[in-house]
Amino acid sequence: MALSISPSQLQTIRTHAESKYPEECCGLLLGKVVDDGKSVVEVVPTENAWNAEAPGWEDDTTNRGKIDRYAIAPQEMLKIQKAARDRHLDIIGIYHSHPNHPAIPSECDRIYAWQQYSYIIVSVVNGECDDVQNWSLDDRQQFQSENMIVAELV
Repeated sequence: MALSISPSQLQTIRTHAESKYPEECCGLLLGKVVDDGKSVVEVVPTENAWNAEAPGWEDDTTNRGKIDRYAIAPQEMLKIQKAARDRHLDIIGIYHSHPNHPAIPSECDRIYAWQQYSYIIVSVVNGECDDVQNWSLDDRQQFQSENMIVAELV
């Protein structure tokens, strides 16, 4: 399966990632699943709500912060999901950045990932986007590279 995204949508993600450096940024990809893949209709930047003391994160004993963790607040995700459904769209993916780290999924990314979503990861080195990669979770709960088609959508 491939993810189709426009150059301007990808630029929105890159700009968001650079603006939040040195913290991780995050956001949602709204769109449609079609026979040959997923098509992004809208990129929705969100706040990084990571809080190691919040319920659900108790097992993270690494004392990490927003420089290498991200979370989208459940209430924000539900609000965006409802608004998307009203427009006949779905959440088809999540994006986030890796400050000063490659655009490859971390173990934390894998643990919290959902199979139905595409995951765009942006590497931001010294405040500038370095690389952008797209991933999806397979049946064995492992990330695999997912083709990303950057083109004007029809």
